[in-house]
Amino acid sequence: MDGGASIRLTAALEQIASEVDALFDALLPVPPDPRAQLYEAMRYASIGGGKRMRPLLVVAACSLFHVDRVRALRVGLAVECIHVYSLVHDDLPCMDDDDLRRGKPTLHKAFDECTAVLAGDSLHALAFEVLADEATHEDPFVRAELIAELARASGPSGMAGGQMMDLMAERTSLDLSAVTRLQQLKTGALIGFCLEAGGIMGRIHADGRRPLRGYARDVGLAFQIADDLLDAEGEEAKTGKRVGKDVGKGKETFVSLLGADRARQQANLLVDQAIQHLHSFGAEADLLRAVARFAVERDH
Repeated sequence: MDGGASIRLTAALEQIASEVDALFDALLPVPPDPRAQLYEAMRYASIGGGKRMRPLLVVAACSLFHVDRVRALRVGLAVECIHVYSLVHDDLPCMDDDDLRRGKPTLHKAFDECTAVLAGDSLHALAFEVLADEATHEDPFVRAELIAELARASGPSGMAGGQMMDLMAERTSLDLSAVTRLQQLKTGALIGFCLEAGGIMGRIHADGRRPLRGYARDVGLAFQIADDLLDAEGEEAKTGKRVGKDVGKGKETFVSLLGADRARQQANLLVDQAIQHLHSFGAEADLLRAVARFAVERDH
């Protein structure tokens, strides 16, 4: 990525992080009653930290079709609610049993397991509450499609299904095709929604969203290969989470199946393909192009 694009992406990420934090802060005031710990836990998990890449993808996709930024941010917040809830649950002892997330203790370590489960559940519910609100879009059919697509991307046909496949991967060997399918569900489905949401908010017919789906598919896999490389080669101080987990559990990844060099080459190829999907767009898609390049150039 050239220096100018890198600076613009950094500025865009800083802006979206500030905006998403402000929205979470406004939506999650701590009540003066016994639910206070639940709200504090939700705030702990959601405010401050994380790249906010998914909300940025939503806003960037919406900008292709001149969607109002405030409305696009609400959809981005909904995706981030799902993403954060999944991290909270993934970190639990019954799942990955992690102690560190985004450079600080995981939620169940900072609070307790029961609070972590309820905070994850509540963030999941908040996502659909936000999408169902008329402030997100005046057209109820648009809101309904957003809700249906996010439910599909986060449920058994998407992220949750991919997580189940990931858990089962600890008990059996997977080939490259199976690992690719796993990651397309676990990571790629939610990224796919981010791009699809831009077309839905812009009232673009499903057929007209094909380039966005192609971009999302390739960028999602590139991000996952980069994650596998960071798990194998990264530093905990930079990543903000435990590294070497996949090797420790004996799970197949893109790196274990392809080797680091071939995996890196494949990620670069996917980025090139993702950018090619945007050929019909002009400068309005430059942020999406920068995100694609960032996928394989990041160190966290």
